[in-house]
Amino acid sequence: MLSLRSKSRSLLSKKISFILTSLVSLSIFFSTSVAHAQVTKPIEITKWFLYSPGDSVDNFWPVPYTPDQPIPFSHKKHAGELKIQCKYCHSNAYHSASAGVPPMNTCMGCHTYVATNSESIKYLTQKYNDNEPIEWVKVHDLPDFVRFSHKPHMKAGLKCQECHGEVEKMEVVGQHAPLQMGWCLNCHVKKDAPMKCLTCHH
Repeated sequence: MLSLRSKSRSLLSKKISFILTSLVSLSIFFSTSVAHAQVTKPIEITKWFLYSPGDSVDNFWPVPYTPDQPIPFSHKKHAGELKIQCKYCHSNAYHSASAGVPPMNTCMGCHTYVATNSESIKYLTQKYNDNEPIEWVKVHDLPDFVRFSHKPHMKAGLKCQECHGEVEKMEVVGQHAPLQMGWCLNCHVKKDAPMKCLTCHH
């Protein structure tokens, strides 16, 4: 009986040792890959553990996350046909972490006179007059342990379309990119951007 228990404990110890060794090897391999990316030519970081399912970002596949909004808003019409620049509505992107959504007085600057008979504009006008916000549904979201700021990306010269897709062609905005760690790192490697953990996790 004692011999059987000893064998079981020995087998369990070997299994635990194997698991720990595998985890350490994986950690070393990951660290080496990233270090290699920092000092040599850009490489595609496509290891599965960098693209593992996230918190709210795994809505990307197989169909992009495209939530319903309180009222329809066409970026294709505003940004595409009317050529309204992104920064006109999302000016916060240039000086803060969040791009933000425009205040309703920005919308009403035009829609006090334009398309006033539209049901959506009537809804917007009523909310504006009642001093109530429109509760837009966030499309691009990241886990709480990721610290992302639009400001340095805009300063680096990135175009909105690189992360958000060709929004000016979208009738309804959906999530264009996976927003996973590996996807971000690929871009950082190609553009020689910071690769330290504390860049995004602090």
